Amino acid sequence: MTTIHATAIVDPKAELDGSVSVGPYTVIGPHVKVDAGTTIAPHCVIEGHTTIGRDNRIFQFSSLGAIPQDKKYAGEPCELIIGDRNTIREFCTFNIGSPGDTGVTRVGNDNWLMAYVHLAHDCVVGNSTIFANNSQLAGHVHVGDWVILGGFTVVHQFVRLGAHSMTAMCSLLFADLPPFVMCQGQPAAARSMNFEGLRRRGFSLERISAVKAMHKALYRDDLTLEQAQARIAELATSHGEAAADVEMMLSFLKQASPQRGIIR
Repeated sequence: MTTIHATAIVDPKAELDGSVSVGPYTVIGPHVKVDAGTTIAPHCVIEGHTTIGRDNRIFQFSSLGAIPQDKKYAGEPCELIIGDRNTIREFCTFNIGSPGDTGVTRVGNDNWLMAYVHLAHDCVVGNSTIFANNSQLAGHVHVGDWVILGGFTVVHQFVRLGAHSMTAMCSLLFADLPPFVMCQGQPAAARSMNFEGLRRRGFSLERISAVKAMHKALYRDDLTLEQAQARIAELATSHGEAAADVEMMLSFLKQASPQRGIIR
C-alpha cells in the first residue's frame, strides 16, 4: 500500500502508485500523478498538472508544479512532467509551463538536481545532468543531456545549453552554450571543452580528437561562425567515428538565434 504519513494532505483525486511514500506535512494536489517507487520527503508541495515518473527521490521543502512566475499566465492547464530516477534535493522550485510556449516544463531521466535549483516555466532538461546548488534557469531554457551546471549558475531566458557542456561556479549565460564547451564568467566566456567528462563517458580517442578540432575551429582559429561550421562539417569525413558528434554540433549552431548568438 502507498505509505502516506498521517499529517500529509493528499487530494483524493491525486493518482499515486501503491509503492509511493509521502512524508509528514507534504501537500499533494488533485491533478498530480506519481509513478512507482518514488519517495516524497516531508514538507513538500506538489501541485498543478504535475506528472512524476518512477523511482524519483524528492527531498524536503521542494515546490513542484506551482504556476509560472509570468504575469501573462491566466490559469491555463499547463504541465510539469518529470521522468524517472531523478534526485531532487531540498528547496527546489519547478514551475509548470506557460501558454506562450509548449505549455510544458519537462525534466528527463537520471538527473541530479541539488538544493535550491529553480526551473522556470517551459524549461526542458534532458537526461543525466547535474545541477549544483542554486543553479537557476529562467523561462524557456533548454538543457541537453549530460550537462553540468556549477553552483550559482544563472541562465537567461530562451538560452540553450548543448549536450556535454559545463559551466563553472557563478557563471552567467546570456547566449547559447554549444555542445562539449566549458564556460566561466559574468558574462560567461568559453574556456575549453569538457574533455575529462567525455573520457569518463567512454568517448574514444577519435571522438575526443574531433571535439578538439571543433574547439579549434570555433575558438582558436579566428574564423567567423559560418567558416567554423564549414570546417567542422569536414570532420564527419576525417573522423568518421565522430560523425554523430559533428552533426549534433552543426545542428546546434544552425539553430542559434541571430540576436543571442553563442558563447565565444
